[in-house]
Parts: sequence; structure tokens; C-alpha cells
Amino acid sequence: MDNLASETHYKKALERVWGLMQKHPQKNTTEGDELDMLATLIEAYEEVHYPMQPTDVLAFLRYKMDKENIRQKDLIPYIGDKTKVSKVLSGKQELTISMVQRLSKGLKIPVNLLIAIA
Repeated sequence: MDNLASETHYKKALERVWGLMQKHPQKNTTEGDELDMLATLIEAYEEVHYPMQPTDVLAFLRYKMDKENIRQKDLIPYIGDKTKVSKVLSGKQELTISMVQRLSKGLKIPVNLLIAIA
């Protein structure tokens, strides 16, 4: 199957999933099973054809700070003194494992969003 046909099938599957979702099908029904199957196939297709980019830790951290009115000095308990906070936010120092753990617990951020993947 060529890429155009695959993309066409993908788009049709998305449309079908949207239609099924509007019906709110119950699990273990014909439509519920179809929805589960299509969602699994779509996810597999997207992993190959539309892979997610690695997380930009600093961008996410700045976004979180902006959304929740967190100031640089508020990060001191999680990262260290104000110099360390400044270095981390400027990209001059990476987060350590202990920093990630403290930020995750203290600010309720999933660990995977605080780990840079090269």
C-alpha cells in the first residue's frame, strides 16, 4: 500500500472514530469494540508516521511557571539556590535526578516532562 492510500485510510479511520465517539458506545458492544480497534490502529500508525518530538524541558517548565504564577525564587526549594535556578532556566545547567524528583513531587509535574530525551 502506498503512502497516499495509507494516509487516506488513516483519515477515514479518524472520521469513523469521531463518529463513534459522538455515540458514546459502551464497552463490549460492536461499536465499542470497533472504537477500541480503530484507536489502537490509529495510535500505531501515528507512532510511525507522526512521531512525537522529545520534550523541551525548559519550555515546559517556563510554561508551567507562567500558567501557575511561579517565580524563579519559588523554584529554589526544588532546584537549589537562586544561582542554580538561574543556570537551569537559562539552559546552562541540566536538571539533576534529585531536582527532577523534587520538581515532580512539589509542582505535580509528571517526571517524563522533566527529562530531556536526546
